[in-house]
Amino acid sequence: MILVTGSTGLVGSALLKQLILRKELPIVALYRTTKPVLLTKEEQDQIQWIQGDILDTSLLYDLMNGCKQVYHCAAIVSFHPSRRKRMEAINIQGTANVVNAALENQVTKLVHVSSVAAIGRSRTGEPANEKNKWQEEAGLSHYALTKHFSELEVWRGIGEGLRAVIINPSIILGEDTWEDGSAALFKKAYHEFPWYTEGSTGFVDVKDVARIMIEFMDHDIHSERFIVSNEQLNYRELLTKIAVAFGKKPPRYKAPNWMIDILWRLERIKSIISNEEPVITKETAQTAKSIRRFDSSHLQSALPDFRFTPIDETIRRTTEFLTNLYDLNE
Repeated sequence: MILVTGSTGLVGSALLKQLILRKELPIVALYRTTKPVLLTKEEQDQIQWIQGDILDTSLLYDLMNGCKQVYHCAAIVSFHPSRRKRMEAINIQGTANVVNAALENQVTKLVHVSSVAAIGRSRTGEPANEKNKWQEEAGLSHYALTKHFSELEVWRGIGEGLRAVIINPSIILGEDTWEDGSAALFKKAYHEFPWYTEGSTGFVDVKDVARIMIEFMDHDIHSERFIVSNEQLNYRELLTKIAVAFGKKPPRYKAPNWMIDILWRLERIKSIISNEEPVITKETAQTAKSIRRFDSSHLQSALPDFRFTPIDETIRRTTEFLTNLYDLNE
């Protein structure tokens, strides 16, 4: 039996599609409120759905009784201060619960989805790799801290005999609703957001992330972590590619750092008055200005036959999906 946590998210949904395509059955998918809208009715019918939460230790122990493989995708990605406690609970304590249940039930293998946010920053200007030493420092997002500590829970499990692999994807692009996560970039481009920043980072297709997870589950490799990042793009390049795919105007004006700093402060005041989450936070402003590069050579050494999907193809596919989802041709 295969258990997938976080089944309604971007990665979880893509993973379920891949598992069904490969006829990797039976599959048990844990979801919190609603089943993923990205799966067809036929696909959903091939999965055993369990409503619950990774903070429910009893449920996890029951689900992993007789389970061979666990894909741990559940996490909260947020840069809003109001969601920090919930993010800590899910990302850190939730991962500890998954690891403990896997150890107790002698699960054959666990694949844990982390993030490049948990990779130590390069001090030499070279792309960051898996060996970079983690250091808490100014400018780190609270999300990065929670992903670092969630990884420590997996390493603890490995020390206690759990066979596990950790993957660290860069920004993941792919089919999703555009209200949250990376898909919000597509919404900005569609509505012809005119500003861009000089920050840049790595990007990877969600289908590639799912394929890599399955490859590592079936591989003898364990007790290692792997950066999963394809193309390096700055935000102007990315937003321009998306805007062109939608047939919209690309961003035209560079937002200076002082403007970004003013915007997140104004958003903070606005959110206090309206009691709504800010559109821009101090953490997202810092991310928009930063330049981070990542080295995926360790992954390529482990999976030499793997080929990444070009980001242009990812963008074309995602814009077509969003156009159909939101009837954007009308």
